[in-house]
Amino acid sequence: MKRSIRFLDKTFWITESKDNPKHVASLQLLQKPDDAGESYIDELVTRLRTFSDAVPPFNMIVKTFLGFPLWLRCVDKLDMNYHVQVREMEDVSDSEKLNELVARLHEPRLDRDKPLWQFIVIKGKQGNRFAIYVKIHHMYGDGASLVKWFQAGYLPEPQQAEFVPVWAVNRPSREKPTKGVLATALVKTWEFIVVMADLFWILLRLFLKIIRVNREYMPIPFTGTKTMLTGQVKQGRVVSTVDIDFKRVKELSKKLRATANEVLLCCFDIGIRRYLADEGQIFERALYTNMPINLRKPGEQVSGNKIAIVPVKLAHGENDPYIRLRQIIENHRIVKRAAKRSHPAAFSSYTILIQSFALLFEVLRISDLVRPIANILISNVPGPSDVRYFGDAKLEAIYPISTIVPGGGVNITLLTYGDMANVGLVCSDRKIKSLESMAHYFNDAFELLEKSVSDYDVSIQDIGERVVSDDKAIVDDHPYHHISEEHHSSV
Repeated sequence: MKRSIRFLDKTFWITESKDNPKHVASLQLLQKPDDAGESYIDELVTRLRTFSDAVPPFNMIVKTFLGFPLWLRCVDKLDMNYHVQVREMEDVSDSEKLNELVARLHEPRLDRDKPLWQFIVIKGKQGNRFAIYVKIHHMYGDGASLVKWFQAGYLPEPQQAEFVPVWAVNRPSREKPTKGVLATALVKTWEFIVVMADLFWILLRLFLKIIRVNREYMPIPFTGTKTMLTGQVKQGRVVSTVDIDFKRVKELSKKLRATANEVLLCCFDIGIRRYLADEGQIFERALYTNMPINLRKPGEQVSGNKIAIVPVKLAHGENDPYIRLRQIIENHRIVKRAAKRSHPAAFSSYTILIQSFALLFEVLRISDLVRPIANILISNVPGPSDVRYFGDAKLEAIYPISTIVPGGGVNITLLTYGDMANVGLVCSDRKIKSLESMAHYFNDAFELLEKSVSDYDVSIQDIGERVVSDDKAIVDDHPYHHISEEHHSSV
């Protein structure tokens, strides 16, 4: 059996390197059942390895020609000692030590001669908690499809008898209606014309923005702000996790006439600026985020990747957190309006186009000289709304940990689980050793924004920002300034 690979999925294979692998992952925290014995984890690992009959794509490897991916094909046998592994640490409840271990596990790329996934069980020498680090290649699917797969491997009630891990869960396939050769050719030809026309209009509108004829459009690529977090991506990762009360986020978003995503964008923006201020960096311009846009139609169940990633300008120049939120809302909706006016494939093509240039800069190792597309990548994936169990172990949290785009920056991904948002952060460790303080600043920023509803005097205490024109050349001569300790102020 073999399966075709979409072009967008192939790009995750083609663009992968040892410095910048293209797998995504999740860190799952679980509670052992009350009657679990000392051998619980060893027995769990042994049982997981018995499920050697995997389903697509977990039993498929990439068939290539001269390194170029052609299609996925099934393998006869899985090496379960590779796919299911175990690690040990002193105490899984020690989040900082756990994050350090996960950062080391996240750094190497998957074995390309095997199906592109791993399941690593992390046990502690003490405590009743354990963790599972799941690693899977991005070419198998985007966040929306991967979450659906993994939810199928978790149960609403604790039980062992009917437990089947995600790689062995049979998922019903939907037969696609067949069309004649002529009809298919005509549809594809017309779609190609529409996509190219929409891509042309996207590029034309960007050009009009460059020459200042039309300012109300998406950000110009490679006009992002250089920081210590951006630049050439190299081996080495730092990982951090944090929980945000998503119920409170939704309540606040209603009060502020915003979406939950926009509230979180504002909190992340404030938190990252505070983190960078701690490192002595202030900026003359706004930060930018790479925003994944789900291009699936409502109810569409297709696997693989069907997303676009486009830059969105964040906030700048205002002390009032509410005003900063309004800036982000307007900038976010400018991009969403542009996406709605274009064919989904045109937006995907635009993503591939600008990311190809970013990749070229990375291959040439000149990303430090070029202004990035954005400073951070933020994505939000809806997860299960009720409690789930991995066999008889209760799932407490699930933190998504993604890949890093060319040009660097922090990748922030959150997955909602019940009333909480489990947030995973990952970044290259070239110039930093920890993201723990940044993770805590997000909750501080949310509390500040929440307080601003009734207290009009709330201020983020300006960190030295100056509003200037954002439309500069790719190379930025003055990306940031160092500031002395007396200029630092906390949120």
